[in-house]
Amino acid sequence: MKIKTPMKGRVKRELDKRAPKLVETGKKTLILQGTKTSGTLNSVLSEIYHLKKGGAVRYTRKNDNIRPFESGADSDYVLLCCQYGSHSNKRPNNLVIGRMYDHHVYDLIEVGVENFKSIESFSYDKKIAPRVGSKPFIAFIGEGFENVDELKHLKEVLLYFLRGEVVENINLAGLDRVYVCTTISSNKVYLTRCALQLKKSGTVIPRMELVEVGPSMDLVVRRHRLPNEGLRKEAMKTAKDQPKKKVRRICISDAIQGTIGKIYIPDQKVGEMALPNKAKDVKRERREAKNKEANEHASKKQKEESE
Repeated sequence: MKIKTPMKGRVKRELDKRAPKLVETGKKTLILQGTKTSGTLNSVLSEIYHLKKGGAVRYTRKNDNIRPFESGADSDYVLLCCQYGSHSNKRPNNLVIGRMYDHHVYDLIEVGVENFKSIESFSYDKKIAPRVGSKPFIAFIGEGFENVDELKHLKEVLLYFLRGEVVENINLAGLDRVYVCTTISSNKVYLTRCALQLKKSGTVIPRMELVEVGPSMDLVVRRHRLPNEGLRKEAMKTAKDQPKKKVRRICISDAIQGTIGKIYIPDQKVGEMALPNKAKDVKRERREAKNKEANEHASKKQKEESE
């Protein structure tokens, strides 16, 4: 891949926005289709795009040269997360989920979609439908997510994909949906989405009820590829890992007294400093001395006349 150095400042600033950062902001999801896709898989990709509305880009054109697990294929994308759907007799309803770092594929996991149910197949009160862009709860149920390597990898990827933008504070009233992931076997996971209702419980903590609103599907893990150690270390860097600048001459630094330090001030020879308006100052001094002498002479003369 040929990399060109930007010549204009506007282009450089735009590329800096897309470059990897220690603290990532919003992440875009790229949804692609393979050479051949089934009706079920097209519905799955449409539902995923609906769930990630505002944070996803979908292309419906077929792509022949994208084979993520094959060496030598075009598998480096620009965005940070991608989902690639394909269908064949060997791997029907195939969905590949991958993550990107610094314009390279970070890791990949391939799952097969079974028993898919769309949002339209669920009947519920439309008033409790989750709002677009709201923060979700994510629940992982089953020991397989802690013991099986493939499911541990799938948990990490699903959490990365479903959580949305990372925030520090959340309003409890804005939590209106839950993603529930349940292990069925060592390679199969049941994924569904539920609406969250907060009801009175007689205490400060409200009572929560779940209503399944879809979509739901079984994900069968087929293949996965973990990141290499070099790329993992580079991607896992945090602000704490950066070397701190040495602060010199700090005596006290606490919450009460603040930061108190020492500074070096050389000996200031005030007597040798040149005054900017020396002539004016001299004239003023002479005038004041002359007035003082005149006042003293007048006071002496008055005393002599009084005697």
